[in-house]
Amino acid sequence: MNLTNNFEVAINGIKANKLRSSLTMLGIIIGVAAVIIMISVGQGASKKISDQISSMGSNLLMVFPGTGQGPVRGATGNVNTLTLEDAKAIAELSMVSNAVPELSTSATVTHENQTWTSQVNGTTPEMQSIKNWSTGSGSFFTADDVTYARLVAVLGKTVADNLFPSGVDPVGSTIRINKLAFTVVGVLAPKGAAMAGQDQDDVIYVPVTTVQKRMMGVNYVRMINVQTETENSMSYVQSSIEELLRERHRLSGSASDDFNVRNLTSVLEAAESTTAVMTLLLASVAAVSLLVGGIGIMNIMLVSVTERTREIGLRMAVGATESNIRNQFLVESLVLCLAGGVVGILTGIAGSKIISKVAGWPTYVTLYSILLSAGFSAAIGIFFGYYPARKAAALDPIEALRSEN
Repeated sequence: MNLTNNFEVAINGIKANKLRSSLTMLGIIIGVAAVIIMISVGQGASKKISDQISSMGSNLLMVFPGTGQGPVRGATGNVNTLTLEDAKAIAELSMVSNAVPELSTSATVTHENQTWTSQVNGTTPEMQSIKNWSTGSGSFFTADDVTYARLVAVLGKTVADNLFPSGVDPVGSTIRINKLAFTVVGVLAPKGAAMAGQDQDDVIYVPVTTVQKRMMGVNYVRMINVQTETENSMSYVQSSIEELLRERHRLSGSASDDFNVRNLTSVLEAAESTTAVMTLLLASVAAVSLLVGGIGIMNIMLVSVTERTREIGLRMAVGATESNIRNQFLVESLVLCLAGGVVGILTGIAGSKIISKVAGWPTYVTLYSILLSAGFSAAIGIFFGYYPARKAAALDPIEALRSEN
C-alpha cells in the first residue's frame, strides 16, 4: 500500500467517526492556537520595546551628569557637571555624527484662553536628526536661534492639540511659556509613547541657550545625546567620551567620574533578552496543552486499533505487511494532528488579532511561530501515533480474524 492509499484510508477512517475525530483534534487545535497566541504576545512585546528604543534615536549614547543610573538634576553641587562646551568637544570626536545637549524644565504654557502644562526641552537643531523626528508643519528652529537665544518654539502634537483645539495651524502664532512670549515655528509629527510610557508628543522644543539664560538662569545641561556614525562604533565612541570628559573635568588617577555614559544598544539587548525568556515561558506553558492533545490522539488510536482488529486481520490475510499496517495507522494519526494543526494555526492568528484589538496588547504573528506549531503538531502525530501503529502491526493475523470487532 503506497502513501496515497494510506492517506485515503486514513481520511475514510476519520470520516467514519466524525464526532470522535473532531473531539480528538480539538486538543491539538487548542494547543497549536495557544502556542501561536503566546508567542505572538511575547514577540509583540519585544517588537514594541525595540520600536520604542529606536524612536529615542539610532546609534545613540546618552551622557548624564553624576555617577547614578540616569539623569540627575540639581541646582548646586557636582551633579551639574555637563556644559555646552562639553557637547561641542564631543561632537569633534572621531566616529561621532552629532552631539546634542538637552536641558528640560516643566512649564505652564498658554495661548489665548487655553492653558497646558508640559515639558520644555532646550536643545539644538540636530535633535531632530538624532530622533529622526519630522515636522508636521513649519520647521525646526535654526543654529542662529540657538546662538542668539531667541524665543522660538517647536510644539509636540499633544501640546498643539491642547493649545489649539480648533485645529488651526499653530505655526506663526504666539504662545506664552512661564509668561515669556514665544513664536511657534513648527509642529512635530506624532511620535507616540516612549519606553517608560510617557507621551513623547507632550513636549516643547526651544533653543537650549534660551532655557539656560532666559528661563532657568544656569550654565549647565541635563544631558548630552551622542549619535555615532555606525552601531559598531558605539563602544569606541563611548570610551572616547569617557576619556575626553575626564580630561576636560580634570579627573585624574582614581577620581570617580562625574558623568555617566549609557549605551541604548545594551538597554535594547537586555530588554530583548527579558522578552525572549518571557516568550519561551509562555510558549512552554501553551505547549503542555499540545502534549495533552497528543495523549488524546494516542488514546483514540488505541481504541481504533481495538475496534478494527478484524479489518487488520483481513488486510494481513490478503498480503499486507507489518510495515503497511504500521504506516496506515501512523498516517491516520498524522492526518488528525495536521488537520488540527491547520485549524489551530488559523485560530491562533485570529485569536492574536482579537487580543490586540480588545485588550490593547501588542501581538506579532511570525512565520517562525506558525512553522513551529505546524512542526510540533506533526511530531506529536508521529510520536503518539507510533505505539498504537506498532501494536496494530504486531497483531497475529489468525487471532485478528477471530476477533468479533
